[in-house]
Amino acid sequence: MPAENPNETIFSQLEAYGHKKVVFCSDPDTGLKAIIAIHDTTLGPALGGTRMWAYKTESEALQDVLRLSKSMTYKAAITGLNLGGGKAVIIGDSRKDKSEAMLRKFGRYIKNLNGEFITAVDVGTNPKDMEYIRMETQYVTGVPETIGGSGDPSPITALGVFMGIKACIKQLYGNDNLTGRSIIVQGIGHVGENLVKLLRDENAKVYASDINEERVSQVAKKYGAEVVSTNSIFDIGADIYSPCALGATINTETINKLQCPIIAGSANNQLENESVHGQMLLDKGILYAPDYVINAGGLINCYSELMGFSKKRTLQLTENIYEATRNVLKLSAAESISTIDAANKIAEKRITDIRKVKSTY
Repeated sequence: MPAENPNETIFSQLEAYGHKKVVFCSDPDTGLKAIIAIHDTTLGPALGGTRMWAYKTESEALQDVLRLSKSMTYKAAITGLNLGGGKAVIIGDSRKDKSEAMLRKFGRYIKNLNGEFITAVDVGTNPKDMEYIRMETQYVTGVPETIGGSGDPSPITALGVFMGIKACIKQLYGNDNLTGRSIIVQGIGHVGENLVKLLRDENAKVYASDINEERVSQVAKKYGAEVVSTNSIFDIGADIYSPCALGATINTETINKLQCPIIAGSANNQLENESVHGQMLLDKGILYAPDYVINAGGLINCYSELMGFSKKRTLQLTENIYEATRNVLKLSAAESISTIDAANKIAEKRITDIRKVKSTY
């Protein structure tokens, strides 16, 4: 970011992503430094998690929240939910910088947006944190089940990814039976562990990888998976690579190394560059399930909490990710465009159609 004129860079980024509003939150007393990005509210209020991360620079934090919030718009649109897209990031180490006072102050900023933004858990936050935010504002989901919330969304997110994987297998092999198929799950957090369980329950071969060696060993032993080092992921000729940690693991270097015909995981913003690497995957014949299509289970879980849906209805909506993924893959094949372009096309059409309807009110 040019030091002599940072505002020009910030506003040019907002214009490029098409954001409606970005709010910078600062409170020296609690150490709060946060950014709330509201991308689009055509379909409904912007819903997105609050991520707490020790970003190296404020520019990096801004870039992350802009990308993530735009993805939430498309995620809600393609899943058929009446929600817009937003996201928030808190700059700091969640293990030592987080406090009740900080989160409650952050909740005040959300309250001042009068329902335009609703938050939930993300990397570095948990249901207890949402409970603190709830003390200041009603515009939060993912609070503990003990106080009427939907709790941890990880199992639902994992189910959506699982359905996306089955849709990809169906597209490539003609059936969606996972028995005997091999999957590399990279990132064994709450979602990754739940995904490993679902895959092993269908007798799939699972390679588990995570920078936390102790955790990955425990999970692998629990479900009968095989531990592989993070350095050897791209040397394995598995059926599916499933990135479930942070984004940008799909780039020019890894695409050239990858030996898997399918990529389908829960991580956000998996492609380092959507247009460049989406096209590279198409050219190489690698089937990519767009992340925001198959990791929408967490959003569905939050939406269900807002709407008062039953767990049964939440599961039905999440299982619909199978058909949503199939529609993307079919459009990609029919028009010879990348799967990310196909997904964007479907999402943008719904937003445009509803915007036209609203303009006639």
